[in-house]
Amino acid sequence: MEAAEWVGGPPVRDSDAVAALIPMVRRIVAARVADVTAAEDLVQETLARVLAASGRVEPGMLEPYAIATARNVVATAWREQDRQRRNQHRVVDLTAPDLPEGGLLAEEERSAVAAALARLSERDRQALIAHEVSGRDTRSLAAELGSTAGAVAAQLHRARARLRVEYLLARDRTEPPTDRCRPVLFALSSGDRRRQREVDAGRHLLECDVCAALGQPLLERAPQRDDEVRIPIGGDADVVAARQAARELAGRLDCFSPTDLTLLATAVSEVTRNIVKFAGSGEVVVEVLDEPRRGVQVTARDAGPGIPDVERALQDGYSTYAGLGLGLPGARRLMDEFAIASEVGRGTTVTMTRWCGDR
Repeated sequence: MEAAEWVGGPPVRDSDAVAALIPMVRRIVAARVADVTAAEDLVQETLARVLAASGRVEPGMLEPYAIATARNVVATAWREQDRQRRNQHRVVDLTAPDLPEGGLLAEEERSAVAAALARLSERDRQALIAHEVSGRDTRSLAAELGSTAGAVAAQLHRARARLRVEYLLARDRTEPPTDRCRPVLFALSSGDRRRQREVDAGRHLLECDVCAALGQPLLERAPQRDDEVRIPIGGDADVVAARQAARELAGRLDCFSPTDLTLLATAVSEVTRNIVKFAGSGEVVVEVLDEPRRGVQVTARDAGPGIPDVERALQDGYSTYAGLGLGLPGARRLMDEFAIASEVGRGTTVTMTRWCGDR
């Protein structure tokens, strides 16, 4: 197994010619596709293909190549849409019948809650029952415990996070397979980003099937953030979801031009495509940065086979499959900062950033 390799440094800024084609490509696609969201996806598909081929296209022929590519991309989308329409009648909607085991399920629910409470410390259990069941407020609990209302509120928050984890474990009648599992699950349940980074929660979820299954409901219950979005990756539809999420989140900053947003979405599309093609599944996290200045950071990670030769994979023209060919080199060119860590047998993590303002 090879050690992780990091490749960073400033990107090669030779994407201006392709960026200049964006208005023209948008006009071609918009004339053929009425849906704005679908049209933008096709624009990004076209840009990915054009950028991948830019080194092979004769000088002065990039614009005609882009026109032909845009038309081909739209035609392919039409064919797929027509195929789905023709097969729509084969879809069967099966409504699940009411389960007669409702009483048994309710009893199992109560048992899981009781087991989860029993796994909490006596201090946390008593505080939680007093607050949630007896209706005691944090001020009166603090006076009784010789503490402060803020400290009691923090204790209750941690206790609820642990209770959610223990409830899921008791409900599924499972035990975490490693010592790392509970700290990761607690960090997810509490929504503590700093702690999630410390325990490398993202990587663990990719490597541990038990925590991956339990992590989803914990993430759904965690407080929603408006400066971060997580997209599980498992198929081609998730590539579209990831690039749309990146575009939407970056658009809220009001500091990126439409061209910037399109190039960002294209870069996200390409690293996500790599996950689907080579690893099968993974995760993309898009978050807003305030330091050292405003921008957007994208982290794409998987637990796939890894990259044996990172330097070679970042060379233009290198591809291990007959796809679009843009991949890592193209994504690197579109971003301000780009780093990749890959370990054979453990997976790959790509971190890339685009800052507000001039590149």
